Amino acid sequence: MLKLTFCLRRLPSLTLAQFQDYWLNQHGPLVRRLQPALRMVRYVQLHRLENDLALGMQRVRGAPEPFDGIAELWWTDEEAFRAAGRDPEARKAGKLLVEDEAKFIDLPRSPLWLNREEVIYAERAAVVLP
Repeated sequence: MLKLTFCLRRLPSLTLAQFQDYWLNQHGPLVRRLQPALRMVRYVQLHRLENDLALGMQRVRGAPEPFDGIAELWWTDEEAFRAAGRDPEARKAGKLLVEDEAKFIDLPRSPLWLNREEVIYAERAAVVLP
């Protein structure tokens, strides 16, 4: 599997709640609609929690400001990713996604990279795929 990890920071004009609502209810369905052209096999949104547990853990560890969310996009392999990059329909879909992302993501402050997972430990019950 090939995975793209995208660490998101919201636009300064949005609250965390506004950012997460748009991401889940507007951008998420757009990604789902464009998925066939992009050849993705999985898309996951990790929404930051802002509560006493999260803030306490951050303080204890002396951690920097957390990202507002993380998106994970999965392809079966590098060739599927490259094939999408060669397809005009996929490039058009990618352009639509970036245009939409600019409405809620501070793109210059939101790093992304391709990676592969190296699972060190996973209990069967904890690994649930839709």
